[in-house]
This record gives sequence, C-alpha cells and structure tokens, in this order.
Amino acid sequence: MEAAAREARLRGTGLSVVHAFIWPLLKVPLGPSPYGPPTGGLRQQAQDIVDTAVARARTTAPDIDVAGEIVAGEPLTVLATRSRSAALVVVGSRGVGAFTGLLLGSVAVHLAAHAACPVLVVRGRERPSGPVLLAIDGSADSDAAVDFAFAEAAARGAELRVVHAWTPATGPADLTPLFHGTEEIRYEEERVLDQAVAAAAASRPELPVERRLVRGRPGPVLLAESADAQLLVMGARGRGGFAGLLLGSVSQALLHHAECPVAVVRGEPGERSD
Repeated sequence: MEAAAREARLRGTGLSVVHAFIWPLLKVPLGPSPYGPPTGGLRQQAQDIVDTAVARARTTAPDIDVAGEIVAGEPLTVLATRSRSAALVVVGSRGVGAFTGLLLGSVAVHLAAHAACPVLVVRGRERPSGPVLLAIDGSADSDAAVDFAFAEAAARGAELRVVHAWTPATGPADLTPLFHGTEEIRYEEERVLDQAVAAAAASRPELPVERRLVRGRPGPVLLAESADAQLLVMGARGRGGFAGLLLGSVSQALLHHAECPVAVVRGEPGERSD
C-alpha cells in the first residue's frame, strides 16, 4: 500500500484503494453471526481491510486524496475493468489467498497480462535509491515501456539504466550465426538499443541515462541487474514471444524472481509484431 501511495504522490494523482468482494456473488451471509460480536461478519472484515489500507496510504502520503471502495465481484475481473480508467495498477506479488509455495499470485500474473494500463507488482526489496532499470529488446511492448521508464526515473530523481541483453543464437534452430559474424550481430543489437531510447532521451536531456549492451540470456542478465535497482520496467512480451502469449517467458521469470518491484507495460494490440 505504501508503494501505491508513493506512486500516486509522484504523479500528483489520487489513489483509489479497491477491494474485490466476491462473497455477495456466492449468496452467503455477510452480516455478523447471531452468536458472535456485532462487529463481525464478512462485510465488516472487508471494510476493515480497506480502512487499514487507506490509513496506511494516508500515513505514507498525507498530501494525496485517498479513497477506499469495496466492489462486489471476482478480483481478476474487477481490477482488470478498473485498469481501463487508471494511470497505474499497483498489486502485491502474492494475495491473501496465495499458497505458501507460490512466488507470484494469480491476480498479479493476470493483471500483468491483461490490464489496460501499466501494472506495478511490488516484490523483492523496496529501495529509496538506486537506478530505474529499463529492459529493452526491440519489441513493441518494450518500446511502450520506454516513455514510462523515463517518466518514472525523472519523477524519482533517479538515473535510468537501459539494458539490452543479446546472444548470438536464440535457439537450436536459429541460423543467424551461420550468416552473420558475432560482431555484426552485436552491432545490430547496439543499434536496437540506441534506436529504442533515442527519442525519449532527446526529450529529457537532463536525465542521466546509462546504456548497457550485455551479452547473455535476458532472464539471468536482468535478474542480476535488478539487484541494486529501485524499479524494473519491462514490456509484457519480448520480440521472440509466440503470438498467442500475452506474457512472455522473460517477463514471467522477472515477475517471479526480480529483486525489486517490477512495472509491466503493454503495447497497444495493433502495435504488436513477432
């Protein structure tokens, strides 16, 4: 909740705390039991959750407008619908109903793949300092993440570290190394990195930007880079993703294992290409 309040303050917007309350749909009693305290019952429990979250947000950012709301509905549907009118959705990596062994809850995964706005998944260690890390691979989704990452770094007063990981081969069937030397491939990947951030960097010349072209598989490279970052920004799908997948394998790995909060930004459907 503190992360959501800080994000609202950075943007100069209000914060809406939404609790999806599925019990009314199941036709179960919502009020207190006749054998229990008058302050009991499922609806009161939901209200307590919202009130506590609102209080925490107001303590973190007393200068923003915070409103709490209980919405009858299934969490995935409610939050995906609300994302259509939101600037950002902030969720924890695991919900109250998550199994102990799971690293990432179903709500976080679903929203990262389906939300209509960027999604910030609060996980790992939150740091007040360190760079904002932007993952680049030349895909439409990573292009959509560029402006978001530049704006986040500027609002936080942080350096932006742009990382593009590359390997000469992407799989056993990749014949690229047979027709192009490693240096040619590296030069092309460097061009991908430069082109991805050129326009945004030109519009924010005051923002310190470090560009890193790293030879290695994207997952391990970005996990290592996240160790000292305060935020990792990435697209939902990489340029090697299958057309039917809404969340790429690298994105899923980072959502589960990154050492800092992760923001997932999806490109418009019409912008996607594989």
